[in-house]
Amino acid sequence: MIVYAECTFFIPDVHSLKGKRSVLKRMTDRVKNEFNVSIAEIDHQDLWQRTTIALVSVAASKDAAEGETRRAIRFLESNPEWEMTEMILDYY
Repeated sequence: MIVYAECTFFIPDVHSLKGKRSVLKRMTDRVKNEFNVSIAEIDHQDLWQRTTIALVSVAASKDAAEGETRRAIRFLESNPEWEMTEMILDYY
């Protein structure tokens, strides 16, 4: 089973692409190290205060893949530097 998620975040306190990259890199690196998912920024690379991140998890069962993806999303949501504005979850 493959679970795919897209999460869009608003980052209110950054004022440059460098500041955004700092927040984004810190969070994506931690997700890569702590969860069994792939993660990458897929949209809004040229905007300071907005990003869309894709996460993908592959497992033998839907529950395992979805659980890992949802744990990673909860972790991303816990960062006080940004707020999630949209999330899409899909299954393949």
